[in-house]
Amino acid sequence: MTNPSKQFAQIALVTALVVGCALVLLPFVAAILFAAVICVTTWPVYERLLERLKRRSALSATLMTLVLLVLFVVPLTMLTVSFAEGVSVAFGALKPLLEQGLPQHPPEFLRTLPFIGERIDAYWNSVASSREELSRLLREALEPARGILLQTGKAVGNALLQLALVVFVAFFFYRDGEAIAEMLRTGARRLGGELGEHLLCASRSTVMGVMVGIVGTAAGQAAVALVGFLIAGVPGAMLLAAGTFFLSMVPVGPPLLWGGAAWWLYDQGEVGWAIFMVLWGTLVISSIDNFLKPLLISKTSSLPLLLIALGVFGGAFAFGLIGVFLGPTLLALGMMLVQHWTSKSPPEPVKY
Repeated sequence: MTNPSKQFAQIALVTALVVGCALVLLPFVAAILFAAVICVTTWPVYERLLERLKRRSALSATLMTLVLLVLFVVPLTMLTVSFAEGVSVAFGALKPLLEQGLPQHPPEFLRTLPFIGERIDAYWNSVASSREELSRLLREALEPARGILLQTGKAVGNALLQLALVVFVAFFFYRDGEAIAEMLRTGARRLGGELGEHLLCASRSTVMGVMVGIVGTAAGQAAVALVGFLIAGVPGAMLLAAGTFFLSMVPVGPPLLWGGAAWWLYDQGEVGWAIFMVLWGTLVISSIDNFLKPLLISKTSSLPLLLIALGVFGGAFAFGLIGVFLGPTLLALGMMLVQHWTSKSPPEPVKY
């Protein structure tokens, strides 16, 4: 008969070990999960590369890691540098306002606006004639802007570090992926039997579907944004389109770019093109996300469209960016459990 004290000591030791490992890995959970998502989605490509390189896993993993580096880290680094330069230019443009003040009259199109043009002209004149009033308005505008810029810079820098860590972790997932997959299958089989294997397969298919939906939507938004930037004659259209691709994965991300492009056009005196850019961004770039993402995910996953939408938005609110993938996956696993409990016939055998 097993000694109860010995059993308790074993349980306590295992619990302490699990908690300790969780605390050590907690800061890297998002990067590890994101690397796993990328590796699961791109595994067919890695398999073909592995076959061409005669099953040399280290070399194949290195090449896949370099591809991820070029696709993700390099463009984001360029966007970070461009963002820093843009902030410097913006503050340089505000400096003459502080030194010389506003022109005496607003632009003609503001003065001629129906109903409110006269009020705008009067208020503009009062601000332009008072240096103190202008300074107060600029301070009120700059304080929130400074906070937003600091938070944006911090977020971009953190995303760059996270992506670098994701690429680093992905190398080991590629290299040891077959062994890790076998361990997961064995663990799922021991913990849940046939149901555990089905849950593991459902996780894989759902993650691939969500990844296809998110990347496909990002590519769609970047493509239509590139068209809009080229039509309006915005410089650096390719870089802005690349930024749209990355920011489309963040709520209200793309408007930061097409809104900035519209402001640049207005500052250059291209009022018509600025209005076009705002309309194109609102009606085309930002609207395509509302139907393209759920459509792509539903085409590649068996999860109903309603649960996909709830999973994407609810997961993002609960877990951040990685929740976009975790939300639908968790709902898919929950739905499979409900179907298993309510089904009268056993599930079909698992096929890997």
